[in-house]
Amino acid sequence: QVQLVESGGGLVQPGGSLRLSCAASGSIFSIIDMNWYRQTPGKERELVASITNLGTTNYANSVKGRFAISRDNAKNTMYLQMNSLQPSDTAVYYCVVHGYEAGSRVLNTWWGQGTQVTVSS
Repeated sequence: QVQLVESGGGLVQPGGSLRLSCAASGSIFSIIDMNWYRQTPGKERELVASITNLGTTNYANSVKGRFAISRDNAKNTMYLQMNSLQPSDTAVYYCVVHGYEAGSRVLNTWWGQGTQVTVSS
């Protein structure tokens, strides 16, 4: 089994910063990509940022220039540095990882439990 543990969410004032972390553990053979999604009640889930095993990154237009995704391959850990946060960034943020378990050829999608980010004065 594979577990994803997220941390770093919380309450921050507009213009502030937060850093989210997602640590993957368990019977992981390889990770293809790591992603951050976010969801607000009544809205569709949004892909915020992604990073491949080669380090290629992509961002939603709404966060370009403010958020930075990175990963530590040795630790199977991903980070999301969020700067210049706005009330519209308020959401539950989910870590989503695509990869293979040891001994399996099935491409899996693993989800974290989600961490709340609230941007408010």
